[in-house]
Amino acid sequence: MEMNQYLSMFIDESREHLQAINDNLLSLETNPEDVSIVHNIFRSAHTLKGMSATMGFEDIASLTHEMENVLDLVRNLKLKMDAFIFDCIFKSLDSLETMVEDIIQGGTGKADVTGIVAALKSIVTGDYLKGGGAPAAAPAASNPAASAAAELDEFQHSIIQQSIEAGIPVFQIKVAVREDCVLKAARAYMVFNVLEQNGEVIKSNPSVEDIEQERFDRSFSVFYISQIGQEDLHKQLSSVSEIEKVDVIVLDQAKLEELMNPPAPEPAAAATTAPVAGASADQKAEPSKKPPAQGNAPVANRTIRVDIERLDTLMNLFSELLIDRVRLEQLASEIKKNDLTETVEHMARVSSDLQNLVLKLRMVPVDTVFNRFPRMIRDVAKSLDKKVDLVITGADTELDRTVVDEIGDPLVHLLRNAVDHGLEPTADRISAGKPEVGTIYLRAYHSGNHVFIEVEEDGRGVNRDKVLAGAIKKGVVTQEQAARMTDEEVYMLLFASGFSTADKISDISGRGVGLDVVKTKIESLGGAIHVSSKLGFGSKFSVQLPLTLSIIAAMLIRVGGEKYAIPLSSIVETAAIKKEQIRYVHGIRMIDYRKSVIPLVPLAQLFEVPGAMEELSDETQIVVIRKGEKMAALIVDEFIGQQEIVLKSLGKYLTNLFAVSGATILGDGQVALIIDTNALIK
Repeated sequence: MEMNQYLSMFIDESREHLQAINDNLLSLETNPEDVSIVHNIFRSAHTLKGMSATMGFEDIASLTHEMENVLDLVRNLKLKMDAFIFDCIFKSLDSLETMVEDIIQGGTGKADVTGIVAALKSIVTGDYLKGGGAPAAAPAASNPAASAAAELDEFQHSIIQQSIEAGIPVFQIKVAVREDCVLKAARAYMVFNVLEQNGEVIKSNPSVEDIEQERFDRSFSVFYISQIGQEDLHKQLSSVSEIEKVDVIVLDQAKLEELMNPPAPEPAAAATTAPVAGASADQKAEPSKKPPAQGNAPVANRTIRVDIERLDTLMNLFSELLIDRVRLEQLASEIKKNDLTETVEHMARVSSDLQNLVLKLRMVPVDTVFNRFPRMIRDVAKSLDKKVDLVITGADTELDRTVVDEIGDPLVHLLRNAVDHGLEPTADRISAGKPEVGTIYLRAYHSGNHVFIEVEEDGRGVNRDKVLAGAIKKGVVTQEQAARMTDEEVYMLLFASGFSTADKISDISGRGVGLDVVKTKIESLGGAIHVSSKLGFGSKFSVQLPLTLSIIAAMLIRVGGEKYAIPLSSIVETAAIKKEQIRYVHGIRMIDYRKSVIPLVPLAQLFEVPGAMEELSDETQIVVIRKGEKMAALIVDEFIGQQEIVLKSLGKYLTNLFAVSGATILGDGQVALIIDTNALIK
């Protein structure tokens, strides 16, 4: 996947999150007991970590993960902020800003943050209190294997440790290519090909992505699990062309601990390293300024960010122009003067071009968000040792720019949740008779005035009993409330703040940050989220988002003395039916429609329209609407015609109106309500 097209977006959003962290840290320094500020910092760091991991900037993701560990203790009242902790987090922030700046200049965003990471880890363990300050920063490892060991995350370290305890061979492999090798990446690929045929690579240093791009000197190292013998492995790797040296070391518990905890540096060596924190203002060393990585041109600012309120103002002004255009067209048809008609027609053409421009400014395909997910799913699945296939449909579905800009993070949480919680491990899927490759479906489609985005997987499904047990334990619900809850109500407990069913905290899930953020964000956009699940077969998270201020094609209809607009996207067809075609089922009016029976919905009664006829005439006009696979027929008095209309909000005082999504101003100045057809179909 081409990542460069998202680089500008990553840079802009990273700067915003770093600025937010900086501002909140300053506020926290004056109010260190205010936990709500810590929550804000934590969420900014969490979002930055997710974006960085998605884009492949592992150093940024790794450093923010260590920051999260400290902030997690603070927000859960297990740790109090002090001067040392503030200094460490501020220095972490400085390093993050340096790495982002390196990316802007065409670099890879890598930096030596060994000392800062050591300080953050000492805060988590409490060791920093014993020494009265920061631990001495360890010098960079002299070989890539030691560096790789230091960067093993909790999951990778756990896998290696469990394999050693189970008697499964674990190897530390160091490979060096010849100095005169021209295609280093190709030789490295051949090495990885041999490894993947015989076992599993747990960690490589540099990362696989850097190796593929030849962003390494002459050597690299891997941690590797395989049943193959040490000698056979050495022989196969050495047979690869232009490989100068291969070292294969069998790891046991003692060697692993030695790699994870290298000996302390000599005093002379330590003196060459700048202190992490605890130094006075005049002792603080300037951060080393590395030249940006070669081979990439600096990223130019080809985009500008426009305040969304300005776009709203532009849309409002254009809506007034559209109303006047329709009115002028009506007047021109009545007066019938050539000069006036030609002028109005020209104005109509120009305003149509302007309309298209305004629409393009606000409406963008969700593809701009969806395209970054395959890489993310690949990385998450690999880290969890799962096989996952992501199926994307409806990526060309257009959505208001406001919503597209905000929906990325919630979808990241939902997809990571689907891989981590939803899909079973490969062995469990095979034993359950399922394909070893789990499938996640990411769909987007229009329905009326809304866009639906669905994340569905064929995994284990939501365990009702486990969710309830966790909710009762955390005090979210009582035992009595739990006994009365429906399945859907139980599933919605997943969105409770801080609630998590994860058995293990990792950089993927388990901190209770994900789904409550999803629900809050979606509701702030005027949307809603629903969950359906079947234990053993999978779950589906359905996000309903409104098409905010935008221009849509609609069918204008009359009911009594009122005019309404129905979005064309939700209309199947219009028709006229005879009175004798209507049947009654349990007191509900129904009609036969294309080998099925659908309900008749009397809009006049539903909206209590004054002056509407209560009795049906011999011939009744209907509009057949659809929501997914379900359909219904709306009873109307008259079809006025199709027209492009501007969808306007009803304001803060008229909220949660049943089956009404907004209003529009017609050419004659009348206001017509826009019907939310999704609310009419259950």
